Parts: sequence; structure tokens; C-alpha cells
Amino acid sequence: MADISIAAVAAGFVLLIALMSLGLHVAFVMFLLSLLGAVMYLGWPVALEYGTQYWSANNNFVLVSVPLFILLGELLVRGGFTDKMYRALSDWLSPLPGGLLHSNIGASALFAAVSGSSVATAATIGTVALPAFKQRGYNARLVLGTIAAGATLGILIPPSINMIIYGAMTNTSVGKLYAAGVVPGLLLTALFMAVIVVVCLWKPAYAGAKEAPSPLKDKLLRLLDLIPPVTVIVFVMGSIYAGWATPTESAALGVVVSLLLCAGYGRLTIKMLHESFLTTLSITAMIMLIAAAAFYLNFVLGMMGVPDMLTKFVTGMQASPGQIILVLTILYLILGCFLDALAMVVGTIPIVFPIVVALGIDPVWFGIFLVIMAELALITPPVGMNLYVVQGVRGEGNILDVIYGVLPFLLIMLVLVALIWFFPAIVMWLPGVTGT
Repeated sequence: MADISIAAVAAGFVLLIALMSLGLHVAFVMFLLSLLGAVMYLGWPVALEYGTQYWSANNNFVLVSVPLFILLGELLVRGGFTDKMYRALSDWLSPLPGGLLHSNIGASALFAAVSGSSVATAATIGTVALPAFKQRGYNARLVLGTIAAGATLGILIPPSINMIIYGAMTNTSVGKLYAAGVVPGLLLTALFMAVIVVVCLWKPAYAGAKEAPSPLKDKLLRLLDLIPPVTVIVFVMGSIYAGWATPTESAALGVVVSLLLCAGYGRLTIKMLHESFLTTLSITAMIMLIAAAAFYLNFVLGMMGVPDMLTKFVTGMQASPGQIILVLTILYLILGCFLDALAMVVGTIPIVFPIVVALGIDPVWFGIFLVIMAELALITPPVGMNLYVVQGVRGEGNILDVIYGVLPFLLIMLVLVALIWFFPAIVMWLPGVTGT
């Protein structure tokens, strides 16, 4: 074990965040600092373990589900199911105060349950939804805010790629994380819709002109368009909660079901498959490179004894779990202004996780807390990824419109953090019931 001080660890962490904030690739920064730390404190034999760690990370059975869930979402998008899904939900949600704005949240929640990615959700729902608001008189900022904020549900409502990464890095059951994310995800969906209702009751003009409802027969017929995504959700999540499949096996099952649905609806073509595979490959390569670098950082810090040292330091301060969570909330809010959500998660887990476990905070609960904070990072200016995705899909105006639009939803997500702290059963109830 290396002789290292708290000051050295703090300096390394600040350097890690600073280099990431400068725009250097996340994986490169983590690998570079890990290598430097290993050489300086442990010697070359430990430093050269990076090959073993990279192989171990990329050979992790849990992480195999990452490309599968990405491919699953790609197949549904390119199969054309999301357009019809949005229209079917609009029939039933548009009568609420706020009209079509609720469709943005509802469609995001449903698509989140099959995609596992917030960025994919933002791009997909934005592409489908924005044309629907043209010439309808809705407040542009609120429209953009609902799309950007609703898309954050992509990493809270399972399946979630961020949960997979967290579970792999901390040896926490991904099945339990998935179960734990359901109730907070549904609660956040309801809170988002409540914000829309309040805003539109306060400012009715924000919701545009009232539209005549579709005939009941048409609304019922269009419910059939929900069958494909709901079928995938039932097979993927049902197989996990029933104990029939691991998250990785359920992801493979979801891909098979998606392929059959695309074939059954006449959407399966060589071109569509080729485009789906290319997108899946590029996204997976980026995520897995970051994951491998994070595993190496975890290994080096463990060899240096940093987790034990930090745990003793924090427990010696006699800080309560609530105080630590408050500090972490502020820390993640600050980091979210400068870092991508995934970078924020993998860059801090090796430092933070041993501390929260030593304080008696449940790893599953902390995983959901961390995912919510990552959601905030996705819509926190100046680098919130969803902000730029939605603005890119919009293709006009100023990104400040998107930023102003998400502000009420940022506050609501902080309310959710407070709720799960004071009422931890919101997170822990379903994992206890399902026994996953």
C-alpha cells in the first residue's frame, strides 16, 4: 500500500475534473492519471496491469448488456414505432392542462423503458415532438424544457446504461437497481406533469389553443400502436423481475423481440440493420472505453489504499450520512455544470462509493441517488448534453430557450432527491418486494 496523503488525493481529483472540463476525452484523462499515480506510488509492475484491467472490464458479463440495450433502442427507433407511440399517448394525455406537453413526458417515460439512454430519448422524442408543436401556439421554452427534462428519464427508468456501469463498478446487483429505479422514475414523471399543469393553469396561453379531441374509436385503435414498446418492456423487465433472466440475458431477449416486431410490421431491412449496427458500435465503443478506464482507475486507487484512507478520514470527522449526502448533492450539482453525466459518475465512484458504504448508506439507494444527480447533469448548463441535443434537433433559435425551459424541472429533480432521502422506501420498496 502506498504512502499517500489526503492532500495528494484531493489534488489528483481536482486535476481529474479540470482536465475533463477542458474537453479532453474522459477515458484518456482517467487512464493518464491512473498510470501516473501507479508509476509514482506503486511502480511499473502495477502500472502495467492496465492490460489485465482493460480485458477484465471489457470481458464483464454485466457490461455485455450495454450494446444490447443500445441496439434494442435503435431497432425500435428505426422501425418507426416511436412516431406512432407518441401519437397514441397524445390522444389520452392532451386533454390535461398543458395539452401536448404531457405527451413529451409520457413518450419519454415509455421510450426510456426500452432505450436506457437519455441522449437517445432526447433525440428521438425531439424529432417526433417538435413538428407537432409548430403553429399550435405553445410556449417554445416550455416545449423545449419538457423534451430535454423528459429525456432524463432515460437513465432513471430501467433499463439504464448508467445503472449497468454503476452496478459493474461497485458489484451492486443491476436487477436490484432496476427495481429501485421504477418508483422514483414514475414519481418523477408524475412530478414533471404536475409542473406542466401548474404552469399552464397559471399561464394558460403557454398551452396553446384547445384542440378538438379525437373520436373515441380512433383513440382506441391507436392504442394498438403501444403494443410494440409495451411488448418489449414486458419481456425485458418481466424476465428480470420474475427471476427468469439476468439483465444481460433480458437485453438479448429484448433484441430478439425487437427484431421479430420489426419483421412482423414489415420494417426489417438490410439497410435498417446496417444503420442500427453502426450506431450501436460507435456508442458502445465510447462507453466501453470509458468503463475500462474507470476500472483501471478503481484498481490503482484500491492498490494505493485511497478508499480505506478516505473512509477513515470521513468517519473520523463524525459527519452524519445526511450531511454527507448534502455535500455530495452540492458537489454533483457543481460537477454537472462542467462534466458529462457518465463522466461524472465513473470519475467519482472510486472515491465516493467506499465512503457512503462505510457510513451505512445502502449501495442500491446510493445508485439511484447518483443516477438522479447524473440526470441533473444532463440538463445543467453550460454542458448539459440534452440541452444541445434538443437544440440540435430544433435547428433554429437560441439554446438559452432550452436552458430557461428546463429550470422548473431542475428544481423538481432536487425535490425528488429530498423525497428519496426522507422516504427511502420510495427507492427500496420494490427491490424488497421483487426479491431481485
